[in-house]
Amino acid sequence: MKELFLIIGAPGSGKTTDASLIAKADANVTHYSTGDLLREEVASGSELGKTIDSFISKGNLVPLDVVINTIVTALKNAPTKTIIIDGYPRSVEQMMEFDKVLNGQNEVILKGVIEVRVSEEVAKDRILGRKRGADDNEEVFYNRMKVYIEPLEEILNFYQKKKLHFIIDGERAIEPIVADMRELIKKIQNI
Repeated sequence: MKELFLIIGAPGSGKTTDASLIAKADANVTHYSTGDLLREEVASGSELGKTIDSFISKGNLVPLDVVINTIVTALKNAPTKTIIIDGYPRSVEQMMEFDKVLNGQNEVILKGVIEVRVSEEVAKDRILGRKRGADDNEEVFYNRMKVYIEPLEEILNFYQKKKLHFIIDGERAIEPIVADMRELIKKIQNI
């Protein structure tokens, strides 16, 4: 049985960096970023990629079925027992659909949802400071922040009821955040 950990956090919280560093340091952990999975599809130039791009370029959410199919395929093909996905779920609808899909199979179990918590100010400074692509500007940042915050309470309540929600302080240096996250994952796996 594969063990899945979801890492959520505001744009600029460092969730992708944290997850990738954990996977890099541990050969038994596979990391997928939903953003990367979707960007790979865009880069391929496929029709699906063009559809995805029309949403991403505006900072909007990609349709549910496209995202879930992309994720589930990646999970089942993952080379390790422990899998980390960051940046998912981003809406209540995504969460409910993903929960349904996970409950309907027995290859993957959700072990924890780790929230990397940062203030909007810190998130904005990080995003506008990195300027990775055309979607890293103030207008798109505020749209992405709004898209993140609107469903957040309901998402956290859902996972808290299942005793799957954990919080990491994301306003520190990367090393202690990654160390704490690695410890937390190990602790959860041994429960």
